Amino acid sequence: MNITFSELRNIKHQMPSGSVGRIANELGINEQTVRNYFGANKFEEGSLTGKHVQPGPEGGVVSLEDTAILEIAQRIIQENKLGM
Repeated sequence: MNITFSELRNIKHQMPSGSVGRIANELGINEQTVRNYFGANKFEEGSLTGKHVQPGPEGGVVSLEDTAILEIAQRIIQENKLGM
């Protein structure tokens, strides 16, 4: 899947507090790995996230190999909007 870096960061900023931990727990991964997925670059604490960034407008295009983190983030955002 391809998404602009700006779109990816916008999704991250829409997530309610505690979402990074929730995503990490659901997937059984390190919280820093989730942060890296959304643009952080602290690989000494988290692992690689299967993404590749091509320079361009809006921060470039991010190619995501695995969309599980993105899908959970979008679900959390929707739950938050619905007040669940």
